[in-house]
Amino acid sequence: MQGHPEPTRARGSNTQSVYDALRHEILTMKLGPGSPLDEVGLSERFSMSRTPVREALLRLSADGLVTTLPNRNTIVSMIDFAGLPPYFEALTLMYRVTTRGAALHRGGRMVDEIRAHQRAFATAVVARDAYAMIDANREFHVAIAEAAGNGYYTRFFARLLDEGRRILRLYYSTFDDRLPRQYVDEHEEMIVAIEAGDVTRADALATAHAAQIVRQIQEYVARNLEEPIALPLE
Repeated sequence: MQGHPEPTRARGSNTQSVYDALRHEILTMKLGPGSPLDEVGLSERFSMSRTPVREALLRLSADGLVTTLPNRNTIVSMIDFAGLPPYFEALTLMYRVTTRGAALHRGGRMVDEIRAHQRAFATAVVARDAYAMIDANREFHVAIAEAAGNGYYTRFFARLLDEGRRILRLYYSTFDDRLPRQYVDEHEEMIVAIEAGDVTRADALATAHAAQIVRQIQEYVARNLEEPIALPLE
C-alpha cells in the first residue's frame, strides 16, 4: 500500500523563509557586500526548488539589498557610501519628528515598551553584542515612532534604520564593539523628555543624537575611503 506523501510547505512560505534568512545575513554582514548569491546553491542550501529562491531574491532586490549584474549573476549590494548625505538628512529628520511626536503625546502606553527596548540595548552594550545592539537600537527608535502615532513615519523610519544596519555594524567594529556609554545615556535622556512631554527638549536631544552619530560615521568613512565624502552634521 502506498504511503501518504509528506506534507510540503506552500511556495509563499518557502519564499518568506529564504527571504528572512538571507535578509538577516545581509543586514548583519554575515553575507558581506559583493557576496555571490547563486540560485542553484541557495536552492540546495534551503532544500527547495529555485522558484521560491528566485522570488526571495527579487524581494531582496526591491529592498536594495541584492543586485543583479549584467551577466545575470546576483550579489549582495555594495554599500553606497556616496549616497550617505541624503540618507543621513532623512534619518536626522526622522529622529527629530518621531521623538518630538512621542513627547507631544507623552508616549502613552508605549513608554513601557520604549524602556524595555532601552534595557535590551544597555544589556547588549555591556555584553559587547553588536548584533543585539543594532536590533535593540532599531526597536527602541521604532517604538518611539509608534508612540508618536504616525504610521507613515514609523514605516519610513523603520526602513531607514534597516538600511543603515550594515553601516552601523561597520562602525561598531571600529570600537571593537565596545560602544561608549554615551549612547545609552542619550537614550535615557530621550525617554525622560518624552515622559515629561517636553517637545523642545526632545527635539534638541534627537538632533544632537543624530548629529554625533553622523559625525562619527563621517570619521569612519574618511578613514576607510580613499576620497572622503562630506556628510551633513545636522
